[in-house]
Amino acid sequence: MTRLRLASAAAIMAFLAVPVAYTAWSQDKGDAAKNSDKSELYQQLNLFGDVLERVRRDYVEPVEEKTLIENAINGMLSALDPHSSYMNPKTYKDMQVQTKGEFGGLGIEVTMENGLVKVVSPIDDTPASKAGIQAGDLIYALDGEPVQGMTLQEAVEKMRGKPGQPIKVGIRRAGKDPFDVSLTREIIKVKSVRYRLEAGDIGYIRVTSFTEQTTSGVLDAVEKLKKEAGGKLKGYILDLRNNPGGLLDQAIALSDAFLDKGEIVSVKARKSEDIQRWNAKPGDVANGLPIVVLMNGGSASASEIVAGALQDHRRAIILGTRSFGKGSVQTIMQVTGGGAIRLTTALYFTPSGRSIQKEGIKPDIEVEPAKIENLTARAGFREENLRRSITNPNAKPGDAAKPEAGKPADKPADAKPEAAKPGDKKDDKQAAPAAPGAPPGGATGAAPGATPPAQQSGDPDEPPKDSVADYQLLRAVDLIKGISLYSNRAN
Repeated sequence: MTRLRLASAAAIMAFLAVPVAYTAWSQDKGDAAKNSDKSELYQQLNLFGDVLERVRRDYVEPVEEKTLIENAINGMLSALDPHSSYMNPKTYKDMQVQTKGEFGGLGIEVTMENGLVKVVSPIDDTPASKAGIQAGDLIYALDGEPVQGMTLQEAVEKMRGKPGQPIKVGIRRAGKDPFDVSLTREIIKVKSVRYRLEAGDIGYIRVTSFTEQTTSGVLDAVEKLKKEAGGKLKGYILDLRNNPGGLLDQAIALSDAFLDKGEIVSVKARKSEDIQRWNAKPGDVANGLPIVVLMNGGSASASEIVAGALQDHRRAIILGTRSFGKGSVQTIMQVTGGGAIRLTTALYFTPSGRSIQKEGIKPDIEVEPAKIENLTARAGFREENLRRSITNPNAKPGDAAKPEAGKPADKPADAKPEAAKPGDKKDDKQAAPAAPGAPPGGATGAAPGATPPAQQSGDPDEPPKDSVADYQLLRAVDLIKGISLYSNRAN
């Protein structure tokens, strides 16, 4: 009887437990799925451990476990996107030095593309820049060793070395056969900001990268340019061509320097609610003067943040060609062992809400690089050269009879100029007279007051060595002058 009662009680308890168990299953099915995911993760980690042990034990040559694990981590990160990577302690230390504005190597910013190292931009006044390496070049070999199969970090480490050591770099450039460039490693001290006056009254500021000193360097350049111009500046040209970027906070600070209000940039992470925004504080160091920003395909990352902010707020005119199109943000995270990972954690958006990832910043005025040539124009005549022409009523006494220098005043329009005589300085000047409407001196296409460009030598694809040969810069100077001219008339 006692056994029967116990059996009945057990049956009742089992029956009552069924709905409870069912309810618990329905509530915790999500947890079960998570546990299943964790179980699969553990299986994959076991797989990794198994492969690691087999390689360590059976590979044809002994391999250090540390090297295997570092390569595995770097392979995992580099498979995500071109900008995520692992930095061992040495590389991490080098990166910290680089952002401070000094590092060793060739002076070249690179990324990975289709297994080859792609040049984002050479840094000014470095071995790479002096050798004529250009943005967009593909490096396919280093000292005769193919780059294919290397990670980006391995290629970078191979390019670095002791100052004075040579290295041969194999280059592929669009429209040319592959060629080698011999370089000598140097200690690269990056002076990220350079400046000068253009045409006497336009401030030119060149920013080569965004390091810890960039914004302070630009602010210092603005103040010195104001003094040099005696307070008569017409505007500023901010040259960000071949600037590969750098520190996000420096891009924000530089944008803030030229903006009086409004959003500078926003960063959106994995979760939609994780949005960071940076806004400009009151104060414009340029005092409202016009700004032209020069950009090209080597302008990336932080450069694009600055250009996008100034463009969206209509604070600057962007001139040049489409930028690189890197719209992602990388976070440096220190990990166990003294190394760090560079991980893409967010995308940034310009004030208007546009992402420039793979799109780049499109210039307001597209200007391709070009070369200026002096054109020999046919000798012409003006009204003052014609016989019995009417005198200008506003002319000062003695000016009416003066013909233009170097122009015959009493020859018919179809007369041929006399042959130049050897040693005749006057005839030498007539050999290349100015075209009608051109500035004196015959330099067509140049900014007013510019001297004719010197004959360029060497590689025709080398970047211009001076402002006269820099067509994009000349166009920017003309644009600033035009804006200033019409602003004064409007006022």
